Amino acid sequence: MRSDNPIVYTCFCTDVIHDGHLNLINEAKKYGDVVVGVLCDSEMVKYNRFPLKTTEERMELVKGLPDVKKVIVQDKIMYDDVVRELRPDYIIHGDNWVEDSMKVIRKNIISVLEEYGGELIEVPYTFNEKIQKIDRQMREKLAMPELRRARLRKLLKIVPVVKTIEVHSGLTGLIAEKTVIADDEQIDQFDAMWISSLCDSTEKGKPDIELVDMTSRFRTINDIMEVTTKPIIFDGDTGGIAEHFVYTVRSLERMGVSAVIIEDKIGLKKNSLFGTEVEQTQDEIEHFCEKISAGKNAQISDDFMIIARIESLILEQGMEDALKRAFAFRDAGADGIMIHSRRKEPDEILEFCDKFRAKDSETPIVVVPSSFNTITEEELTAHGVNIVIYANQLLRAAFPAMQNAAKSILKHHRAHEIDEELLSIKKIITLIDEL
Repeated sequence: MRSDNPIVYTCFCTDVIHDGHLNLINEAKKYGDVVVGVLCDSEMVKYNRFPLKTTEERMELVKGLPDVKKVIVQDKIMYDDVVRELRPDYIIHGDNWVEDSMKVIRKNIISVLEEYGGELIEVPYTFNEKIQKIDRQMREKLAMPELRRARLRKLLKIVPVVKTIEVHSGLTGLIAEKTVIADDEQIDQFDAMWISSLCDSTEKGKPDIELVDMTSRFRTINDIMEVTTKPIIFDGDTGGIAEHFVYTVRSLERMGVSAVIIEDKIGLKKNSLFGTEVEQTQDEIEHFCEKISAGKNAQISDDFMIIARIESLILEQGMEDALKRAFAFRDAGADGIMIHSRRKEPDEILEFCDKFRAKDSETPIVVVPSSFNTITEEELTAHGVNIVIYANQLLRAAFPAMQNAAKSILKHHRAHEIDEELLSIKKIITLIDEL
């Protein structure tokens, strides 16, 4: 599109049009023809909140505005591609460049405009009680069980890999929810949260042997759900007996959890990373399939996922056994396959993924790179991995930091020496939203 009038470009990443957007367009039309870019879904989840509407629906929303000349899709949060293609005379944006991610975007806009002499117009950001209410309502919608539960399946279609971080409390949930990295090349954040049996037990000072009952674990879920919006994947250990597992499925589904992962072991649970060092018994294929089928038959919605975790590589039962189980569990109704390993190198994980993908290109694969932690998400994605879970890093980071603080106070008989290593209470409180 090129006319005799200057082109004024702005990008929207929103599910609803409010006064702020209208004010921006009213200002933009003073300078020329207004072109609005709608940020695509895959970039929205990196930069902003999960979109409640699809890219197409959000485009239709903008097309309905009278002063908009054209609506296009912006495929990247950075403006390089869209600006070089459109070559707008002006880019217009609110002056709300407070967060690091916004500062990076501003720097990028100025850089690409300088290539040909374009200009950035900054207008006062509109932020009143009405907009605050809309923003709060959008966040509350994202937190609703029905919408949250369906989000993992949607993410699997939108992003190349679902980046999932372990949380075990409301505070760690807020860290997962609000941590965003921004540099000159990218803006990114976590897509989902993992509620680990190991971390939940450890946080309560209990051994990781399924000692903490489901009622207690559900309280942890509730604490996290009250303050976050991202989808939750729940560590269901072995799932217990099938007759109990069906009730767990119903409860998790009702709460808004997106998926449960259960492992194909029976008897007293021992952590997988012990491997064959401790006695661990793998379940019979037929018996575990019956448990999966019972769980699938019990669930009400199509959104909830039951993912089967295969322990064959952990227990040194071989690749063929792992693959045999994977296909059997899939055929029994499993919505995904998690393959685990305690080796330092990812070779056997990648071999499994390649062999599984040779016969099944659709079923999601989940990996937990705790031992083989040198491999990147991009490398795993190249072998067909869909979900990467960082299963215990927040807990492991917290323990030595807290222990170090306790030792310093004991050693110096005061808190002064450790204070410079601590985050201020004021900064912690800013994580917490008030209604």
